[in-house]
Amino acid sequence: MKHVVDIHMVLSTPEDMDDWHDDPSLASDQLNEILHMVYDRADEDIETDKLEKLLSDTWEYWHRDQHLGDIEVDDLLDWVDHLFNTWNNANLDGDNTAIKD
Repeated sequence: MKHVVDIHMVLSTPEDMDDWHDDPSLASDQLNEILHMVYDRADEDIETDKLEKLLSDTWEYWHRDQHLGDIEVDDLLDWVDHLFNTWNNANLDGDNTAIKD
């Protein structure tokens, strides 16, 4: 069901990041990179509401992070991999919360 979710609906703009980042354009690019990684990493048959929750939780987790612009792409990919491992393990236990502070 992944194809039903429009990734463009959750992507950020520099204006979304103005209040939190010295370089809102870079922060927006990084957040969008993470969101695309989450979308791309999701199984094709993932339930729509689960994918939307993952994307929303990712947005909430990262958009205020002051160091977002400084994080290497490989580290972001590691975070996404960790997110899915945590999420998959949580689902085995009946817990849908994958992102925790």
